[in-house]
Amino acid sequence: MSSSTLLHLLLLSSLLFSCLSNARLDEDDFSYIEGSPNGPENWGNLNPEWKTCGNGMEQSPINLCDGRVIQTPALGKLRTSYQAARATLKNNGHDIMVNFKSDAGSQFINQVQYQLKRIHFHSPSEHALDGERYDLEVQMVHESQDQRRAVTAILFRFGRSDPFLSDLEDFISQISSSEKNEVDAGVVDPRQLLQFDDPAYYRYMGSFTAPPCTEDITWTVIKKLGTVSPKQVLMLKQAVNENAINNARPLQPTNFRSVFYFEQLKSKLGVI
Repeated sequence: MSSSTLLHLLLLSSLLFSCLSNARLDEDDFSYIEGSPNGPENWGNLNPEWKTCGNGMEQSPINLCDGRVIQTPALGKLRTSYQAARATLKNNGHDIMVNFKSDAGSQFINQVQYQLKRIHFHSPSEHALDGERYDLEVQMVHESQDQRRAVTAILFRFGRSDPFLSDLEDFISQISSSEKNEVDAGVVDPRQLLQFDDPAYYRYMGSFTAPPCTEDITWTVIKKLGTVSPKQVLMLKQAVNENAINNARPLQPTNFRSVFYFEQLKSKLGVI
């Protein structure tokens, strides 16, 4: 073998190793381990496009305190019209995501229609209610025609199995035990997540809870808790990278933001 051929092979090997190393770095570009070099407190320094994670003034998640909310009857009841739709289940290393491939319905906020695009899972919950974090948070991400975004969050405590997750368990197993990171989940029905009648909820302006931590996100956090089995949460944790087993961002400062609250008033005669 000539020296020039050997040099070319070495260069190709070096390039291949570099590409593989960069791929691994991309997969582990940030972590949820506080105190680590790529942990939450350092997200804003890891990538210029993520600087809002470090200097943003309207970051999420936050602690929602009943004693500090503004009762706002004008918000009105949640207006949703979800429907079953085709979806894939994707493991992006940091969390498990339901990605809708057809029309899954929408939510209306201030007369604006927001289409449901995807659903994420975080454990423990990212938001806290009066200082308490729960066992799971499901985040339903919506987008309007003019690219505005809204997220509806439902918090869960341990108890009965959640029917929505029960329907996904086989698919979660597939992306946990094979090299596939995305599988066809068939038809997924988001209505299984919001089975509460006229739930009370919090509303505030915040951000995405993972890089790039984009702000100007309208958050709706349902007050009533759902239930999920420990087995279901364990399955979600086992599917992601080790640095995202507890994939909840630390609570962020409220920074004088207003948090609005709606609850349907009831009298002895029924709903007012």
